[in-house]
Amino acid sequence: MTEGTTSAAAEGADTLTRLEQEGEIAADYLEGLLDIADLDGDIDMDVEADRASVSIISDTGSRDLQKLVGRDGEVLEALQELTRLAVHRETGDRSRLMLDIAGYRAKKRTELSELGAKAAAEAKSSGEPVKLDPMTPFERKVVHDAVKAAGLRSESEGEEPQRFVVVLPA
Repeated sequence: MTEGTTSAAAEGADTLTRLEQEGEIAADYLEGLLDIADLDGDIDMDVEADRASVSIISDTGSRDLQKLVGRDGEVLEALQELTRLAVHRETGDRSRLMLDIAGYRAKKRTELSELGAKAAAEAKSSGEPVKLDPMTPFERKVVHDAVKAAGLRSESEGEEPQRFVVVLPA
């Protein structure tokens, strides 16, 4: 092994350790939140795409946890930001942690991937740009990834909270 390979491996291990620590801090914070709200849920932690990923799931069904998702995921977004702040307070580093509750984001990711693929197909067939409705940063990222996978390019336009994706024809 060369020195560069060794340091890259060590850096990767350090990153994984840091992301696992973020997940642990987030899990502790969310456990406290569930206790305060008197809600049942299990916490699952993982590292996906260079970010900590924490999910709250329930054996008894997700009906109670829907309160933590809110309308269109608004409460989930707020809880994600609060959880990121809790991690920042402990580590001093900005967190890109991703929070999912009751499978909301996983389901949304599937829907948005399909939307991105459909918009790409429409842009290919019409030869015209396709503008989508305003989305959150998470939603736009999923759509951009789906468009890229379809072999086209997309960009975001507008100002928050009205920022939207435009799928460009080839």
